[in-house]
Amino acid sequence: MSSMPPQDELPVERKLVAILAADVEGYSRMMHEDEASTLATLSANRKICDDLIGQYNGRISGSAGDSFVAEFSSVTDAVHCAVAIQQGVHQANKARPAFKRMLFRIGVNFGDVMVKEGDLYGDDVNVAARLEGIAEAGGICVTRAVRDQLRDRVEFEFEDLGERQVKNIERPVRIFRVLFDLNGAIAQETAQVPNGSQGRALDPLEVSIEVTFWNSVKDSNDTAMFEAYLNKYPDGEFKALAELMLLRLRSGEGKR
Repeated sequence: MSSMPPQDELPVERKLVAILAADVEGYSRMMHEDEASTLATLSANRKICDDLIGQYNGRISGSAGDSFVAEFSSVTDAVHCAVAIQQGVHQANKARPAFKRMLFRIGVNFGDVMVKEGDLYGDDVNVAARLEGIAEAGGICVTRAVRDQLRDRVEFEFEDLGERQVKNIERPVRIFRVLFDLNGAIAQETAQVPNGSQGRALDPLEVSIEVTFWNSVKDSNDTAMFEAYLNKYPDGEFKALAELMLLRLRSGEGKR
């Protein structure tokens, strides 16, 4: 009868990947002020992030509290995903009360990593995490390796922030801020058109935004999430479902 090898003997794989690291700006403060509301908003935002990571062929390799790390085989996919996440969260925040708005900071690096049981290790993972801390709320910072890969292949521009010395990394890191339209439409090539929309003149990108928003709130137990959807999309494709969920939650039936 075979047995699992000891933890330190599990195989380690090396590969070249793009690493996206993200966390929530001011998360500890938000939790201190209102734990339940902050967790509900985080859950809704993580739904947006997780869906987009999947659509851009990424894989979440680690998650803790308000932060997560994802890997991509394509640098282009990683940066497009980072931009789509910021745009998606920005759109969702527009429909939320000010006290429930949440902003992510994102760092993207490209390099050689070690993979053990699905988790990523190595200096290049740590660099991505340090970039996340340097990025402004709602913003994205990348390394020179990422910028050089994408310089002539994406519609975004890059602002050179110079070399920085970051914690636990011996060499200075050249950092660039990604310049993009936060109010731009989310590019979701695999988004599905909602039922009942056939025959209507709909903008596919606007449909994608609504689908992403609905997916982020549909499993919530917070009435404010469904009210936010109805405020944003008073004639939306999911109006009837949102109104039904509100009715159930207000009566206590929908709480789990």
